[in-house]
Amino acid sequence: MRAWIFFLLCLAGRALAAPQQEALPDETEVVEETVAEVAEVPVGANPVQVEVGEFDDGAEETEEEVVAENPCQNHHCKHGKVCELDENNTPMCVCQDPTSCPAPIGEFEKVCSNDNKTFDSSCHFFATKCTLEGTKKGHKLHLDYIGPCKYIPPCLDSELTEFPLRMRDWLKNVLVTLYERDEDNNLLTEKQKLRVKKIHENEKRLEAGDHPVELLARDFEKNYNMYIFPVHWQFGQLDQHPIDGYLSHTELAPLRAPLIPMEHCTTRFFETCDLDNDKYIALDEWAGCFGIKESECLSKGSTVREDKDSLFAAVCVSVLPVRLFSVPG
Repeated sequence: MRAWIFFLLCLAGRALAAPQQEALPDETEVVEETVAEVAEVPVGANPVQVEVGEFDDGAEETEEEVVAENPCQNHHCKHGKVCELDENNTPMCVCQDPTSCPAPIGEFEKVCSNDNKTFDSSCHFFATKCTLEGTKKGHKLHLDYIGPCKYIPPCLDSELTEFPLRMRDWLKNVLVTLYERDEDNNLLTEKQKLRVKKIHENEKRLEAGDHPVELLARDFEKNYNMYIFPVHWQFGQLDQHPIDGYLSHTELAPLRAPLIPMEHCTTRFFETCDLDNDKYIALDEWAGCFGIKESECLSKGSTVREDKDSLFAAVCVSVLPVRLFSVPG
């Protein structure tokens, strides 16, 4: 279980850290999140540092060869596209050939599209989607969830009622776990740690466990204030491209896509959060889905603070256990 937690923690954290280019509100472009990619860059490594090898201590001096900088080196292309140089040596983004994607190393790299087709990896999916740009099919095609396509049972009304109770408790436990593990002070900001510390040290806090929904509902009523920050924190973790107080389909994808195979009410829950059906979930809509009072969150027209110590600062980690709302151990 711990291995799964660590893998999925890195998986979603990397998804949030990667820049995304918004296309249309109903499209989703999830970060290509494979285990191979996660292992590429060790924690703390400088992402722009180039490995040049060790210096030779030879007695004779040699003239240093000057290598021209590749214009594509710092030219970013959205998922499904790669950089190529035109006849004037100017970088441009072109659709990637799906056959050029790395071969998958396991079932966990596969993804399922909304037309119920399994792709070998997210690279294969986005490369294929790029070739359909400008077409009706391409406009409607998006990545639905991580993993091979499978039968997702319908979400019953009773199950939909239970979903936010369990997810709300899970978010609280995730924050407490991050606080306990944050030895290097790189998981939570100082202000966030102060907030979570109050939850962690509260004797009334319901300990992590597989609790019945009746107990979760009673605890929310008795200890309401413990749940406000975890709900806001998750919103801020997702609201990054751009930071504007709204969650687009793309921004929601790093949380939504890994959950669907494990929690079949995920899609319906997030659909019900969008009260005005504008394809965006505003902060007040998000808070309302979890039972947080409107007075406890910013109004729909408010400006979200962008400083790193704010409530909405991104935390480059998310815990997604095998059964979503179980507790990280």
